Amino acid sequence: MIERKLTIINNAGLHTRPAATIVKLASKYKCDFFLNKDGFHINGKSIIGVMTLAAEKGSEITLIFDGEDEEPASREIIDYFQRGFDEL
Repeated sequence: MIERKLTIINNAGLHTRPAATIVKLASKYKCDFFLNKDGFHINGKSIIGVMTLAAEKGSEITLIFDGEDEEPASREIIDYFQRGFDEL
């Protein structure tokens, strides 16, 4: 299992476009993927779940990857977060 705490850095936060991209990226992998924010444990492969986080700029989110391909999944998705969802 891989856990990584990240901070949302883009100005618009985790809105519809990056949420859809996160779900699309996560769905390429077999491992389980979850996001934790403020006590909420969300399936990262569910667009409805990701959208309910309402994570604005500065929010801390823990990403959790668990399964056979957790390493490549974590690298790709963590990189997307660190790039500010390509909006910086």
